[in-house]
Amino acid sequence: MADQPQIYELNNGTVVVKITNYGCTITSLSVPDKNGKLADVVLGFDTVEPYVKGASPYFGCIVGRVANRIKNGKFTLNGTEYTLPINKPPNSLHGGFKGFDKRIWEVAEYKKGDKPSITFKYRSSDGEEGYPGDVSVTATYTLTSTMTMKLDMEAVPETKATPINLAQHTYWNLAGHNSGNILDHTIQIWASEMTPVDENTVPTGEIKPIKGTPFDFTAEKKVGLQVHEVGLGYDHNYVLGSGEEKLGLKRAAKLKDPSSSRVLSLWTNAPGMQFYTGNHVNGVVGKGGAVYNKHAGLCLETQGFPNAINQPNFPSVVVQPGNKYQHTMLFEFSVE
Repeated sequence: MADQPQIYELNNGTVVVKITNYGCTITSLSVPDKNGKLADVVLGFDTVEPYVKGASPYFGCIVGRVANRIKNGKFTLNGTEYTLPINKPPNSLHGGFKGFDKRIWEVAEYKKGDKPSITFKYRSSDGEEGYPGDVSVTATYTLTSTMTMKLDMEAVPETKATPINLAQHTYWNLAGHNSGNILDHTIQIWASEMTPVDENTVPTGEIKPIKGTPFDFTAEKKVGLQVHEVGLGYDHNYVLGSGEEKLGLKRAAKLKDPSSSRVLSLWTNAPGMQFYTGNHVNGVVGKGGAVYNKHAGLCLETQGFPNAINQPNFPSVVVQPGNKYQHTMLFEFSVE
């Protein structure tokens, strides 16, 4: 039954993805390297139990109703002040104590074949984790071609205006989930600005050029080259939008692992992307007994800007009743 957490598979003969209805979570994603050898390139667990028990630092899930941090867990909308759970003191993070990542979603559709897909549905009720209004959410994962996965996220507020900002929180390691750290990966990010943060990792409201700083990935660069110059590591929102477009999506990032030659190109219609280098991962026992430590994977979370609800100069994340929030991500795998 769909009211139990279980794992579903999408398989097009080249890429194999495993996803659970618990938090819409990608538990495994296997893609070939330059020799056609498959490896699972996402951090996670073999079964749903560790996710359900809270052992996961947001591995592979969809986070919401609002991804990232909301300062002091407070915001005002249409004259009403809302108070959210402070689950990452002093802020509210990724939707609160029981965000979308810790809910069982309904499986609305599951298709096999050469373009396999699965659609999950969730209805978030008024007041859930402090947020206003009922919201209907769907998320569809599709293997659209041999080496490409698409994620379409939609949400419609039914009764009240509400902030909505969903993000996909997979930790990638293109050498394989059990291969050590990602500091030798190279990355290019199609952003010339980022949003600097205060001591509690909340954006100050400023939008800052990154040219000549350790945050500059406008040209392909090793992740580890300057990681030690930015505190614990990267955990910052990049302002996207300085690249080519495809299918109405803009280029966000290109990640490459030199050892396997695997490449991930990411496209999105979101305005920002949190680049996070797994700074807080510490001794998590994952698939096949692999132990994940600091920098074992990195996240490319396309999103609205963190704390946008409290920053009038950031793109708005408020959605009006009857309007539709739409967020698409395209994950293109290749070898080069």
